[in-house]
Amino acid sequence: MRLVTYKYLFVFSFFQLLVSFGVPVSLFAQGKIQQFDERILNDLAAQRTPEKTAFFRFISDSYPYGDVGVPAGLFIGGVIGHDQQMRQNALYVGSSTVLSYALTTLIKHIVKRPRPFVRNINFVPVYRAQNSSFPSGHTSSTFATATALSIAYPKWYVIAPSYLWAGAVGYSRMYLGVHYPTDVAGGIVVGAGSAASTLFLKK
Repeated sequence: MRLVTYKYLFVFSFFQLLVSFGVPVSLFAQGKIQQFDERILNDLAAQRTPEKTAFFRFISDSYPYGDVGVPAGLFIGGVIGHDQQMRQNALYVGSSTVLSYALTTLIKHIVKRPRPFVRNINFVPVYRAQNSSFPSGHTSSTFATATALSIAYPKWYVIAPSYLWAGAVGYSRMYLGVHYPTDVAGGIVVGAGSAASTLFLKK
């Protein structure tokens, strides 16, 4: 049974890579998708205020604290409480996030989608992020953390705030003008897929 489970996880991971590498490249080449992305970003940019910008910059910058703090907290709690399950969950959550980071870096290198402000020099972001645009690394890592944590602890009071935080981070990347909506969507796929792919670590 365990071999069958691993087989399906491998198939899912392979499909995830196909989606991440193949589909976005063809979609970006289509004008309607690009126009949709740009229209959303322009609408969000038009609604910026100093208060909202400060808030979403804070949310965007919070991602490493959740990605590192959650597995670290689980591990420390497991050590202090002599809870092997909690330590195992720490490994699972941490591994999911690390895998999402690795996949995101690889996909960025292959796809090399320009940032919105690079493609359109008239578009003004809140700040100028480096590297390529697809997929959103902030989104992929936070959704990996949120998904893995929700699988490890399937309670509404864990699931709701986890995905609220991850969703807010993804939205902040669009609001700040450093990622297209399809970049964020790609990050969600990579992040959630990474959590599913490392499920074998959760015993």
